[in-house]
Amino acid sequence: MFLSDGWRAAEADDHLRRAYYDDSFDDSGWAPITVPGHWRSRDPFASSDGPLLHRCHFAAPAPAEGRRGWLTFEGLFYQGDHWLDGAYLGDTEGYFVPHSFEVTSALRARSEHTLAAEVTCSPQHDTKAKRNLTGVFQGGDSFDPDWNPGGIWRPVHVTETGPVRIARLRVLCREASSERAVVAFRATLDSDAARSVRVESLVGEVDHVAVHPLAGGENIIDWTVTVDRPSLWWPHALGDPVLHDVGVRVFVEDSDDEQPSDERSLRVGLRSIRLRNWVCSVNGERLFLKGANQGPNRMALGEATPEELADDVALAVDTGLDLLRVHAHVSRPELYDAADEAGLLLWQDMPLHQGYARGIRRQAVRQARAAVDLLGHHPSIAVWCGHDEPIALEHTEWPDDLAGRLSRGSRIAGAQQLPTWNKTVLDGSIKRAFQRADGTRPVVPHSGVLPHPPRFDGTDAHLWFGWHWGDERSFPAFCRALPRMARFVTEFGAQAVPSGEGAAFMEPERWPDLDWERLERTHGLQRSAFDRYVPPADHATFESWQAATQRYQATLLKHHVETLRRLKYRPAGGFAQFCFADGHPAVSWSVLDEERRPKLGLAALRDVCRPVIVVADRLPASVMPGDPLGLDIHVVSDRRDPLDGAEVTAKLSWAGGDHAWRWTGDIGPDSCVRVGTLQVIVPFAPGPLVLDLELDLPDGERVSNRYESRIA
Repeated sequence: MFLSDGWRAAEADDHLRRAYYDDSFDDSGWAPITVPGHWRSRDPFASSDGPLLHRCHFAAPAPAEGRRGWLTFEGLFYQGDHWLDGAYLGDTEGYFVPHSFEVTSALRARSEHTLAAEVTCSPQHDTKAKRNLTGVFQGGDSFDPDWNPGGIWRPVHVTETGPVRIARLRVLCREASSERAVVAFRATLDSDAARSVRVESLVGEVDHVAVHPLAGGENIIDWTVTVDRPSLWWPHALGDPVLHDVGVRVFVEDSDDEQPSDERSLRVGLRSIRLRNWVCSVNGERLFLKGANQGPNRMALGEATPEELADDVALAVDTGLDLLRVHAHVSRPELYDAADEAGLLLWQDMPLHQGYARGIRRQAVRQARAAVDLLGHHPSIAVWCGHDEPIALEHTEWPDDLAGRLSRGSRIAGAQQLPTWNKTVLDGSIKRAFQRADGTRPVVPHSGVLPHPPRFDGTDAHLWFGWHWGDERSFPAFCRALPRMARFVTEFGAQAVPSGEGAAFMEPERWPDLDWERLERTHGLQRSAFDRYVPPADHATFESWQAATQRYQATLLKHHVETLRRLKYRPAGGFAQFCFADGHPAVSWSVLDEERRPKLGLAALRDVCRPVIVVADRLPASVMPGDPLGLDIHVVSDRRDPLDGAEVTAKLSWAGGDHAWRWTGDIGPDSCVRVGTLQVIVPFAPGPLVLDLELDLPDGERVSNRYESRIA
């Protein structure tokens, strides 16, 4: 029974708190509120930070003798205190964690019931010491900082079981090969008395049955099921994402009831995941991961439709991506189901972003274990990550002046290199919690941490050349100088103004007198970075500046990704650009706005993520007549078959002339091959200098690329 109708709410005060949970309390004057949903979406609470008191009246039949009743909140932002018919049930914390209470006695006592909940999602004003584990919902770069995600955002329901309930079920694929797969189960069984139970589990067509003695209360049992010659789950680039139905049923021994006391069903994929030196392998096949970060599908995630979540996965696959990083949040179940079905890998972050207070460690560890219970069966999840950018500094934009930028840079470097509570203690605890709960996947303690003592290893890199610092053209030289930093880059990009009607929130008719302060605070625009790289002052019209921001973003993405793909496995294992799609109207790094209208960056990303590309060293921004040019040409192939007899043509054109080169050879599977070197002396022909590359494949496919410069 889903409790989605008849909810009412009011802002909490001391007087209401003392009376609202009583079932005789009159709530007829309270405002209706949507459950599941977020309270800010309702006009009476559009600017409220809560806490909000919620009430719901419902009728439910009494459980039969020997049956038990349960009340479950599937998700609540962020903390709650809960009452049923005036009796206190308990408190909850964790927005993505389901919380259940036994309500057998209450359901038997009467047929009409009153459910009351105080829901708290306190604003996180101190961004260096946050207490709510809400990730980017409270502190993300592209979200409105005044937004509050509070509310009962996932369904509430009443269910009935027999005397033994499956309180938690963890299903993990421990190993998988063409010969066999091993699926590990851990069930927490809640029994109302000591007894024996028969547990039946089914993986595809493989049955497993065992009898277990239980004590009254919670009992943990573990078992494994082996599947011979399994059909494996593969990422879409390597094969078919085959899924298997898994069922677990619990029967009470020596009972006349032939029905299961409780049962669960899931879908799993049989596969193994490894990450060695930041190179991923699935079922023993290595895969260069082309990816993107994805924030919440909507700022009010509870109001996203299942179709919208599935569409984002389909768009990522259509763009040629192998990976989405679920950035600093846990999403809705529909996203993970869609990724399983599409063969899209996921890098799953915990909802921690930047600095947290010391008191949250135990809660973070508990929620890490809960994440494994909730999501561990999904084959699409390839990596657990504990914390995004665990730097406890004030969250501000980079200063404009050199002294300010050096000062902020030195503080960040100090936080990166020296031990800190967030980076060392908190993230170490989260990593150990993940490893103990799930030994089948790689675990990254935190994202964006530079090599530091004592091992000087670090994690994935956030390299913001061409946005937060430096010139976007400096990126290849940096990767050559510090190859360790190019092993796996999970954040890079540039902001761009949305296309067409997607920019209406910016009020373009006011150009050039936009409300820059509002756009910076509420919609994520970083004015100082635009002033450095795409200055608004250089454009007479909004449309001209809008187009220039999109061209700049597309250019940066193209050349950064080309650089990383050319470093395939030496040392790069992949990348994740920042970011794929917006969750609310924003000027952000995304290539799709909140209505999924594309920017030019989407086409650039799709083009450079094709299975086979031909690339050259980038032409300088300008050259002088008589300058020597030497440009290496590479072909990068992610295909699993050899490409024998491929032909590459390079044509360099200038005003009044051109010159062409041609190479023929074989390209191995899953490889990066240097084809040759283009050498030329720049002619005396002021104007455009254009390099066109064409790759003709044996199957008739033609791949092209272009680079542009100017002869001064």
